[in-house]
Amino acid sequence: MSEESRSSLSGLSEREAKEFHGIFMTSFIVFTLIAVVAHFLVWQWRPWL
Repeated sequence: MSEESRSSLSGLSEREAKEFHGIFMTSFIVFTLIAVVAHFLVWQWRPWL
C-alpha cells in the first residue's frame, strides 16, 4: 500500500499522532491536578456544601 492510501483523517503519521497524544495527555493530567489542588484549597477556605 502506498503512504497516501494509509494516511489518517488528521494527516499525521502514526509517529506524529503518538507524539501529539503523549503531549496532550501530559497537559491534560497537569491541568487536572492543578484544578484538583485549586478546588481543595478553595474548599479549605470556604466550604460550599
